[in-house]
Amino acid sequence: MSDCKPVTTPIDPGSTLSTDLCPKTDEEIAEMRNVPYLQAVGSLMYLAVTTRPDISYAVGVLARFNSNPGPRHWLAVKHLLRYVKGTIDYKLVYGSGDINDELFTTYSDADHGGDKDNGKSTGGYVTCIGGCAVGWRSWLQPIVTLSTTEAEFVAAVEAGKEIKWMRNILQEFGYPVKQPSTLFIDNQSALTVSKNPEHHGRMKHLDLRYFWLRDEVESGTIAPVYIPTSDQVADIFTKALPRIQVEKFRSLLGLQV
Repeated sequence: MSDCKPVTTPIDPGSTLSTDLCPKTDEEIAEMRNVPYLQAVGSLMYLAVTTRPDISYAVGVLARFNSNPGPRHWLAVKHLLRYVKGTIDYKLVYGSGDINDELFTTYSDADHGGDKDNGKSTGGYVTCIGGCAVGWRSWLQPIVTLSTTEAEFVAAVEAGKEIKWMRNILQEFGYPVKQPSTLFIDNQSALTVSKNPEHHGRMKHLDLRYFWLRDEVESGTIAPVYIPTSDQVADIFTKALPRIQVEKFRSLLGLQV
């Protein structure tokens, strides 16, 4: 792929990858046997974990088919490699973006029912310091959520745990965080549930551990704040986006040439 033609998105926004595309016959399995799918996804995963948060979602989706990838899955891997080829000079640049009074800010988002194989949602969050990402995650949620509110709330809980860890480690470094840490959420309903315990009619069936976020909000550790979806950086961790949004969020993550 060293001489491939670059593309502008990590994963084609119009593609839908599922287990239906996995090989089902002996001939199809034999065709994929010599394809280095695992090696390619493993290398891309290393990149996504270390310095390229913009490919985290794409790598997470491709890794779901490691056990039995099909030709369409392999085409998606090559698409991602072509994106990496076109953005090979991008790196995380700290102190380049908008810097406010807070030591760090966190964004969380979810794509309800994004996985067509099992109906589970994809969650994502990112923590930024100095206008650049320092911690991020894109993952398939462990439970099937019944609404967008639930999916967003579950993602916010994971982001809240990251916030607690960041506050603790910054205190160890000698930078104690005195004020509540901002958590940006683009779903008004999930925001309301995290702030007001009485708004729980459709959420009371959730496991008790997910209500941990409410306690952190009430204690003044975490401050959920609404942000429009157009500015929600964590959106890039939950779904395939078109070129314009990829470029915008890539810049907001601190990735620059």
